[in-house]
Amino acid sequence: MLLDEPLIFERGSPGRMGWMLPAAPASIELPRELRREDDLVGMPEVSELEVVRHFVRLSQWNYSAATTLYPLGSCTMKYNPVVHEALVRLPGFSALHPLVPDELAQGALDLLAQLEEALRAVSGLDAVCLQPAAGAHGELLGMLLVRAYHRDRSDARRRRVLIPSSAHGTNAATSTLAGYEVREVPVDQRGLLSARAVAAVMDDSVAALMVTNPNTLGLFEEEIEAVAALVHERGGLVYMDGANQNAILGVARAGDMGVDIVHFNLHKTFSTPHGGGGPGAGPVAVRAALGAYLPIPRLVRRGAQLAWSEDAPKSIGRLHAFDGNFGVLVRAVAYILRLGGPGLTEATRHAVLNANYVRARLRGTYHLPYETPSLHECVFSDRDLQEHGVHTVDVAKRLLDYGFYAPTIYFPLVVKGALMIEPTETETKETLDAFVDALLRIAEEARTQPTLVREAPHRTRLARLDETRAARRPVLRWRPPPRETAEIS
Repeated sequence: MLLDEPLIFERGSPGRMGWMLPAAPASIELPRELRREDDLVGMPEVSELEVVRHFVRLSQWNYSAATTLYPLGSCTMKYNPVVHEALVRLPGFSALHPLVPDELAQGALDLLAQLEEALRAVSGLDAVCLQPAAGAHGELLGMLLVRAYHRDRSDARRRRVLIPSSAHGTNAATSTLAGYEVREVPVDQRGLLSARAVAAVMDDSVAALMVTNPNTLGLFEEEIEAVAALVHERGGLVYMDGANQNAILGVARAGDMGVDIVHFNLHKTFSTPHGGGGPGAGPVAVRAALGAYLPIPRLVRRGAQLAWSEDAPKSIGRLHAFDGNFGVLVRAVAYILRLGGPGLTEATRHAVLNANYVRARLRGTYHLPYETPSLHECVFSDRDLQEHGVHTVDVAKRLLDYGFYAPTIYFPLVVKGALMIEPTETETKETLDAFVDALLRIAEEARTQPTLVREAPHRTRLARLDETRAARRPVLRWRPPPRETAEIS
């Protein structure tokens, strides 16, 4: 039974319950239009103990950053201090209604003002918007700002956005949503975007270049200043995807590179639990020339008080209800205040050190497609394992047997069979050694016992699933079995 946990709908018995409600006063009479017309057929009828055991057991079967190294490249799955959870649940934050008058929310508004100032400082830019609820949401805001900027200048020629071949897929999707055509710019043999490649496609039809720095291969774009100068010379703007800020925070600033717009993934770099769709936050920082187009309302100071203002004639309007995911913003401020500037820089240096330690130990056993120095993550491939019939997905599945969640696989697309590892700064040398030792053993197994690797995992609750069937014929909800029809005599 413990190895085959049923659905919560398949537990319990009719009439069983895990709650007690006081009897409703006889005087309460719901309007007819608010009453259900059907019974709650098929809902689980279970005791509190059954509920607790069911969900605790499921949680024990999961992999998470609270149980093991979670080395998802590009995701920055760092440890999130438990104290943040206590802070975000302080009544002054958790019980604050979003429509409370400004004069009664000065503490919360001051926190937001502190975060805006901190992000201006670490980005080297002039204005910040905290509304975006995720990284891709921040990207969308960035490209809407690009569109507003060019439209305000009656520049109808700008119809294209340049994106390196190593970019996140969201970059192309975001540009398309904003009404632009996407032109891919190939990276060179070192995995980097060259000024020469940009110059070859840069003209007056380009609205912006979207570039991730460090890029998705974990490599710093060495020609970023020259690239930005080329784009600016032809009237375009430079947007930087800030997904990999964990590699440069406190060391390098987007504004100093010539970037006009950058978003921050607070749920990555600034330590908020994330995964499974959220929560997230993607604040955007911009140069002064773009500040007029930022969403409303804006946080402004009126005398001794902070307030929201909608006095922004050129604004693109509201992007998100209220001010983003407030709990994520609280955690980010706590993280920044706890570490301070020197602490943020130290965290960055440790993230880079950890990634390079993993790279140095695995180099020579796993194929390294680019020799360019890595920053916060390193990308290997399965090229040297394929002769044994072992591929990236097999390595990932076998890692589960060793108690580790797998790295990001088959991404970025410019590396065939990619294994993308990002340990972050929060992992110890002992943990990294255990993880690397597991990967080295798997490489040896691939040579001596390839079937063992190809059929992994062997120690998890479930073995390999039919992923094709799950994608093409997903079962997204439980349905009660059909009722048996009484036999008519």
